[in-house]
Amino acid sequence: MTLVSPSLLSADFGALDRDIDMLNRSEADMLHIDVMDGVFVPNISFGFPVMKFIERSAKKPLDVHLMIVDPGRYVSQVRDCGAAIMNVHYEACTHLNRVVQQIRQAGMKAAVTLNPATPVGMLEEIITDVDMVLLMSVNPGFGGQSFIQSTIAKVAKLRRLIDETGSKATIEVDGGINLQTGAEVVAAGADVLVAGNFVFSASDPMATIAALKQL
Repeated sequence: MTLVSPSLLSADFGALDRDIDMLNRSEADMLHIDVMDGVFVPNISFGFPVMKFIERSAKKPLDVHLMIVDPGRYVSQVRDCGAAIMNVHYEACTHLNRVVQQIRQAGMKAAVTLNPATPVGMLEEIITDVDMVLLMSVNPGFGGQSFIQSTIAKVAKLRRLIDETGSKATIEVDGGINLQTGAEVVAAGADVLVAGNFVFSASDPMATIAALKQL
């Protein structure tokens, strides 16, 4: 069954407890937390104090996605905020292997994100060392963008790389996910769907999450 990681970036921050409680009661597998610094991406979201608040309220694993410059500086802080998965961008890490090892040594699962224009082949040397690869299906920085169709072929290419190398990495896709695009990337080999606007703007978010899990 498909795993679903709703993105809290689309939650109502004036009623964050309410939205986290809804996710706790839903079929969501994880909570996706997007941290933006206004440098690596053209937006700022929130930092460690908000993440600590989320940790206190959440009953699901925290899937932390750092869209920031030099994310390796913050491994211990992310761990201390209760993250189960620390996700860093390939494009933001000069020494990616070192960062991946630091994340694992801190007791978290290590994930690497690729922007839409970054080829899957860039992960050949590290694919067997990571627990998850996140493919961005929009350009990172803002919610509510349209799905980039070439992501479907990219998922299939990444699935082949994982199978050929014997990697245990799962494939996560983030950006413009709904029932149609979700079904397309799952058919291509994706394991985890990140959905923000599609979940939180729905009249029944819990039913929407349940529907995504059936893809």
